[in-house]
Amino acid sequence: MKTTFSTFTTLLALAFSLLAIVFLSNQFLRSASLDLTQDKLYSVSDGTKAILEALDEPIDLYFFFSDETSKGMAQLRNYAMEVESLLTKYAELGGDNIRLTVIDPQPFSEQEDKAASFGLSAVNIGPAQDSLYFGLVGENTAGDAMIIGFFDPNKAAFLEYDISKLVYQLSSPEPVRVSIVTDLPLMGEQNPMTSQTTPANVIYQQLSQLFEVNLVSNSEPNLPEQTDVLIIAHPQGLSETLLYDIDQFIMNGGRSVVFYDPHFESDTMAMLGAQGANTSSLPLLDAYGIDVLTDNVVLDAQAGLEIRGPQGNVIQHLGFLGLAQEQINRIDVTSGDLESMNGASFGQVTIKQDTLLSLSPLLQSTENTSVIDTNEYALTQDPSILSQAFVNSGEVKTLAGRISGTVESYFGLEHELVGEGHLSQTSSLNMVVVADVDVFIDRFWVQQSNFFGQPVFTPFANNGDFVINMVENYGGSENLIGLRSRGTLSRPFTRVDDIALEAQAKFREQENRLQSELQETEMQLAQLQGQQDDALTLSDEQQQAIDAFVDKRIEIRKALRDVQFQLDKDINALGTKLKLLNIVVAPVLLTLLLFLLTRLVIRR
Repeated sequence: MKTTFSTFTTLLALAFSLLAIVFLSNQFLRSASLDLTQDKLYSVSDGTKAILEALDEPIDLYFFFSDETSKGMAQLRNYAMEVESLLTKYAELGGDNIRLTVIDPQPFSEQEDKAASFGLSAVNIGPAQDSLYFGLVGENTAGDAMIIGFFDPNKAAFLEYDISKLVYQLSSPEPVRVSIVTDLPLMGEQNPMTSQTTPANVIYQQLSQLFEVNLVSNSEPNLPEQTDVLIIAHPQGLSETLLYDIDQFIMNGGRSVVFYDPHFESDTMAMLGAQGANTSSLPLLDAYGIDVLTDNVVLDAQAGLEIRGPQGNVIQHLGFLGLAQEQINRIDVTSGDLESMNGASFGQVTIKQDTLLSLSPLLQSTENTSVIDTNEYALTQDPSILSQAFVNSGEVKTLAGRISGTVESYFGLEHELVGEGHLSQTSSLNMVVVADVDVFIDRFWVQQSNFFGQPVFTPFANNGDFVINMVENYGGSENLIGLRSRGTLSRPFTRVDDIALEAQAKFREQENRLQSELQETEMQLAQLQGQQDDALTLSDEQQQAIDAFVDKRIEIRKALRDVQFQLDKDINALGTKLKLLNIVVAPVLLTLLLFLLTRLVIRR
């Protein structure tokens, strides 16, 4: 009796101890955490921490998620838990400057009206077509608001970047100032062949809607003083003073995007074939140790686009490239959500070996590549000639890349433009080099139509998104530029994948043989049944043959089902073992462990 009472007292003491530990941890250790996930799913980057520490005014974050409406949608709810967990981390690190409110906008409620008034996107689900909201609204003290309309699970890798960008833009609401150095007719021009005025370049229109844009001609003497992001598109014959301003902008840590082309063939004269190679020229790049190989044009037999040939036939142009997701960097925030990029006469971006630079590819060719002399390419009118001369090198070429590191100024101290305040070096180069200018041109990524007299542009590639993403990324703080992409909650079952591959290799040959036999049997059966339709009666031999083929078809189909069962048998067996471990073995082991610990405590 005494022993029973002692055991009961011990268990009761353990229960009270557990409750006390949980209470104390909730009260005093709420902000303490340890992220043991491989991709640090529940941690934030140093860049995000720096952005939150720099806040000097409160920002309200309203997280809208339709918890009631989303019941039964396990994958979406899991992602919502990840988003809310990350937002809670922001609130903890931001202190009083990040105020998080979680809202469940139930149908026909005031919260749903509030979500709609902010402009959040809703997905209609279920028989009643209820609205499901899953977005974020941020507001600063000045009344400025920004939203993430809907958290797309397919873009989970960039979740932290998107939230941090929203917070940063609310804390720094000044517009990003973009200077574009170019002689391209971005504001429209009169076509000498048709005498019609072309509309403004679509990328230029989009940039002007989002940012404060200044156009700077190649011949102008200086850059605008207030420049946050510099775009250089097809530089040729830049004035010496403008070149010096660009150099010093870069030396001062300025962010730049350079579109540099071996042959810019969208130029009117180049399209007429009236000249040779129309090559960009920017001597700064070579001085910095950046090589854009312009002597040759990259040809790609796999990514080449189909165009109308000289005789009106459809032909593949190996110099007009349509880059798919496999050729686009899925990790970088500027290109991770792009599906396709189109351009023409790409060069190759490299860095010299004796530099302190690093190159991160953004766009690459496939392995089915070759190169052709730029002048020869420029004078080639028939794309079929490119296919005939193609010799596969098997090399992947970098067509665009993000370049960072240490570079020295193009201008030496003895140069006449060098004066007081001259910067000779920077260790924080932030530059993207795209070895093509045609990606900037409308015809490669948008289709124009007419709607009641107004031009309407429909994109069929992501060229514009690529440029805008780069400006948004470079227009933010240094912390935002360096923000990493995150992992995802989806962890592959590698053992299951290996079993599936082994099973497929083992049984696929048998399945293919049975499929061939089934196809042949059904063809013969169809022939015999056709004879039955033509004849009034069938002989006993013909009827027996039909019956035999029917029986054979049944046997083959049964054998196919057995093969399919064999394909899944090992995977199902592994699943059974995992269930057994989780449901039976693990609880039994835990119970035994607790029992042993209890006995140990009692003996002591």
